[in-house]
Amino acid sequence: MANELEQTVLLKAQRWLDGNYDAETKEAVRKLIEGDRKELIESFYKDLEFGTGGLRGIMGVGSNRMNVYTVGMATQGLANYLKKNFAGEQIRVAIGHDSRNNSRKFAEHVADIFASNGFTVFLFDALRPTPELSFAIRELKCHSGVVVTASHNPKEYNGYKAYWNDGAQVTPPHDKNIIEEVAAITDVAQILTGKNPENITILGEEFDEIYLNKVHALSLSPECVAKHRDMKIVYTPLHGSGVRLVPASLAKYGFTNVRLVPEQAVVDGNFPTVESPNPEERKTMAMAIDMAAREGADLVLATDPDSDRLGVALRNKQGEYVLLNGNQTLVLLMSYQLTRWAELGLLDGRQYVVKTIVTSQMANAVADRFGVKCYDCLTGFKYIAKIIRENEGKTTYVGGGEESFGYLAGDYVRDKDAVSACSLAAEAAAWALETKGLTLYEWLQELYVQYGFYREGLVSVVRKGKEGAELIQQMMVDFRQNPPRTIVGSPVVKVLDYLTLEETDLKTGAKKPIEQDKSNVLQWFTEDGTLVSVRPSGTEPKIKFYFGVKMPLASVDRYEETLQALDEKIEAIKADLKLV
Repeated sequence: MANELEQTVLLKAQRWLDGNYDAETKEAVRKLIEGDRKELIESFYKDLEFGTGGLRGIMGVGSNRMNVYTVGMATQGLANYLKKNFAGEQIRVAIGHDSRNNSRKFAEHVADIFASNGFTVFLFDALRPTPELSFAIRELKCHSGVVVTASHNPKEYNGYKAYWNDGAQVTPPHDKNIIEEVAAITDVAQILTGKNPENITILGEEFDEIYLNKVHALSLSPECVAKHRDMKIVYTPLHGSGVRLVPASLAKYGFTNVRLVPEQAVVDGNFPTVESPNPEERKTMAMAIDMAAREGADLVLATDPDSDRLGVALRNKQGEYVLLNGNQTLVLLMSYQLTRWAELGLLDGRQYVVKTIVTSQMANAVADRFGVKCYDCLTGFKYIAKIIRENEGKTTYVGGGEESFGYLAGDYVRDKDAVSACSLAAEAAAWALETKGLTLYEWLQELYVQYGFYREGLVSVVRKGKEGAELIQQMMVDFRQNPPRTIVGSPVVKVLDYLTLEETDLKTGAKKPIEQDKSNVLQWFTEDGTLVSVRPSGTEPKIKFYFGVKMPLASVDRYEETLQALDEKIEAIKADLKLV
């Protein structure tokens, strides 16, 4: 079987040597054939899949790698679908990219292909935050858009996300239809290039101002910012696209004492100061936290390379900086927005917020308190955007997000936006100081006293390559066939299966349908209120386990001991499920 796979791969690689590929690519393929057979197989054993959000993969030669040819085939397939879907219209598209190696090259190639297909193309003059690309699609009345980014993945990755005319990543039925069109591109000769360069319009700093003005319109407490404008803020763009616009947005809000981590304000797709540019990880935030400690900063902010994810670290009473998880950041931002909307008389029962099914149940509790509907949706901001689209003209979206460090306030963007989230986090800190005499961290503790102490955990099990992908799929099959009966001694009383769209009450055996799109996700609810969710990542070679536990918090004085009890329970769950 292994020999058969190798022969198939060799035939595929030979087609690249014989085909219409550039000399440099052919030489790289030849070296793989002559030398690294394992890498050859990984590069050619399948075609890099255009999934429901686009492409993501390791850069290199081969059909299973990110390169100008796989990007080109994806773009031509998308162009063909747009021509069918918007027949007779002059199609308009916007293109952005982040700081990754080859991102500019790929973005310019995408622009060339769209222009060669006769489209009107808007291409940013340099790297920009992903949310600004989403905004540009809406503002410039585009039919579609593309951003070249692999988000927070390691440096060897790049990616390609496709957007629809509402500024959101594509959802059914368009995602599947685009996949079919991409699959129909079987030869690079089908890709149109080199025509109509006059169709490309370059977007520069004047467009940034339009976007930043929209971000500034979210401000809810300008008088508090005015009194605390010199609050010390340390910000790191992690070598990425937030480097200019996040500080510009904070300045527009009125903050005057924002310090960038100098080593990480250098745009560099090799991300030289971090192992992985992911603000979810404390070691990634270490340089910013160290700088904050030296300067006594009130707030530490970070954005990932395409500036859609937000990392926040806050100082506790002991002077230590605590890195918030995505659930905590979401709860703080949502609580701030809803509190201020209520104080300003903007809530009338026609507002709503959105969270994903693996995000803290505390968000539901906060929404309930303000009489605001909270929608739960599948993981991925395109599903949040879908709910916004379905409610347009009926009710008003306030904010929403997901546990993976993404938040969106306002609906002028339809993807997570760390530019606006950074500004709102800083404003919330100024507001808490001015109106409550509390730091943002102290206010979070007060919220736990009010709503209950919700605590979440996450384990990602990584399995790379072909064998890893198969193993992950088998794990999900096994969980469906043999779900746990108890978790840390508490009986599992309810199972939600988003693949079969069926909710099962294990006490009565009763089943009822789940009103969602299908997704390969399982959720187990226990008698004591614990929630465990399991889902394979759609963009990375991993399977994720999410844990949610809750206890009352009698007072802030009991915070540390309650936190320890909750974390011990999460560790016990991991052990019970044999994840440690």
